Parts: sequence; structure tokens; C-alpha cells
Amino acid sequence: MSLKSVPLESLHQTLGAKLVPFAGYNMPVQYPTGIIKEHLHTRTAAGLFDVSHMGQVVVSGEGVVSALEALMPADLEGLAVNAQTYSLLTNEAGGVIDDLIVTRWAEDQFMLVINAGCKDKDLEHLRSHLASVNLEVLSQHSLLALQGPKARAVMNDLLPETQNLVFMTGTWAQFDGEEVYVTCSGYTGEDGFEISVPNSHVEALAQKLLAHADVLPIGLGARDSLRLEAGLCLYGHELEENISPIQAGLKWAIAKARRHEGARAGGYLGSTIIEAQWVEGTDTVRVGLKVLGKRPVREGAAIFDAQQRQVGTVCSGGFGATLEQPVAMAYVSAETAALGTVLFADVRGKLVDVEVAKTPFVAQRYFRG
Repeated sequence: MSLKSVPLESLHQTLGAKLVPFAGYNMPVQYPTGIIKEHLHTRTAAGLFDVSHMGQVVVSGEGVVSALEALMPADLEGLAVNAQTYSLLTNEAGGVIDDLIVTRWAEDQFMLVINAGCKDKDLEHLRSHLASVNLEVLSQHSLLALQGPKARAVMNDLLPETQNLVFMTGTWAQFDGEEVYVTCSGYTGEDGFEISVPNSHVEALAQKLLAHADVLPIGLGARDSLRLEAGLCLYGHELEENISPIQAGLKWAIAKARRHEGARAGGYLGSTIIEAQWVEGTDTVRVGLKVLGKRPVREGAAIFDAQQRQVGTVCSGGFGATLEQPVAMAYVSAETAALGTVLFADVRGKLVDVEVAKTPFVAQRYFRG
């Protein structure tokens, strides 16, 4: 199957990126500086990520709030215009179809950012359940993310309309005579921004951002290690259609108004099962793992307890460059999930000591004002 191209593919090639297949797209996994340097640069300065492979969908019309709230446990009724929330598309069994960011553009208009690998099934799901409202895919728009402690100063220079944005809010701004939509958000644990920009202007915007001394291009390799350090879920790893938000440790993503004792409890797909799990607990849960040694523990590694019984499986693992040590996340049995529990990961036939640890592994530095 032929790979799709993002509008910035030629720029990535010019910058020396190593391009690899990802979610059906030809995407930059790293640049000549390498993943570890890209990771550390994002933690100390500002990294520019091309995330244009992700889906941008606008849903609007009369009754859009109730229509969307039937598909996700978000409080969209209480969401202010230009505010956004992290949420989950759930299925009838209480599993996760996808995780997404929802931004309220107007009283009856919402923008959804969905994962690239889930785009087709998400759109089919949305269209089948949202027949009474309008759905538009912003296929002529790219998405850039500028992340890191110096991102705010860069954005203030280029798009001064963004200077007062706090975490999970957005605003319209002008770039080269074109409207772009900017949110204070991202998936690295750092202060940062995501910019929805017409394809016609994305290269000019990227070049302007890269012209700043503090900004380097960052690939998907460092994006993955940064989100792992930040303890953030990645669909296809921590989240699947057979994993519930309770198992995934995402109770916080179920809005208070939608919880079992909330003002608008339930009412979304799988809510009865999820509410029961909230009260009763689940057999398996997602945990962070601190690796006691220097040997990385990778996705798929079996986890054992002291009696050599398999109690779980690693869903994400790698080297945490900020910490200078390997870290991982895993699904383990609830009785082995207490902080400080020592377990063992099978790495190529050798058992490596790991310890259940609190996430995020690196403190999140979102700007809240």
C-alpha cells in the first residue's frame, strides 16, 4: 500500500530527516542530531513537530453537544468557547476506540483532533452516530506542535495573539494574512502550542519557526520518548478497544458531570460498564515502571512477580533521556500494582528488575497562568 505524504515532506527531506512508515504516512522519525539530542532539546528549549498526519474534524449544528456527549464522557455542555478537553471515544463494551482533543470553537461548533492510525474507523464511527449534525474533515489543514520551555517566547514573537493562552485554551491568530488556530497544548509534558494552519501556508510557518535559534525540528522518535516520560497514553499501546478508561488509569478523563454521581451521569457508549468498573475496580491496571538498571524494557515484554508468575505485559518502554535511565508502562494485575512493588521484566530471556512507580516520570510543566 502506498504511503500518504504530509505537506512538509520535502522540507523534512531537506532537513535530513529519516522518513519511515507511520499510520499510513511517510513521517520523520528523527533528524541528523538524533533522538536523544532532539528529546533533550525539547526539554530545554523548543522543538517543532509535524503532526499533520493526525485528523482534524469539525462537528457543528443544532444539538451537537448532546450528540457528541453520547459518544464520549466529556462535559461539552460546560466547556467554554476556545477551551479544550482531552476525551475518549468509547464503545458499547466500555473500551476505547480512540483518545482525542476536543476544542469548542463556537456554541454549536467543535474541533476534534484524532489519531492518525484511527482516522478511518473514527470517521466511520462519528458519521454513523452523528447523522443529525454536520461533520467536516479539515483535509486542507496541517498541524504543527511547538513544545518546550522556550516555545512561549518564540510564539509571542511570531503570533502575539497567543501570549495570554493558558493550558487547554485556544485562539485565532493571523499568519501572513491567513487565519490559523492555536491552542496551548501538546503531548510532551512541556508548555507548548499546536497550530492548525492551511496547507498553503504550513511551510512558510514552519520555516519562520525554525529560523529561531531556540527551535529544532523533532521527529516521532523523540515525540514517543517525551510522551513516555510524561506518562501519557499512546493509542495502540496503552489504549485499545478492549481496554477501558478505568484499566488505563484515566478516571480523570471522565468529566465530573458524567461520572456515576454527576449531574449528567453516563449516557455515552459503554458507560454502564465503565461506571461499574469505577466502583468495583478492574483485574488489570496501567502502571509506570522504573527500570532498576540500564537495560531498556520494550513493548511486549512479559512481567513476572517474585513467584515467577506472569502478572502483566509492557505496553510502552524505552530510554528516558531526561532521567538518563529506562522507563516503561505496563498492564499488571491489580494486586501487584502498588507503588514500590518490585517485579521482573523478561528482556530476551533475562529477568530485569523493575519497580512500580508513579507517573509522570518527569514533572509536567504546562502553563496554567
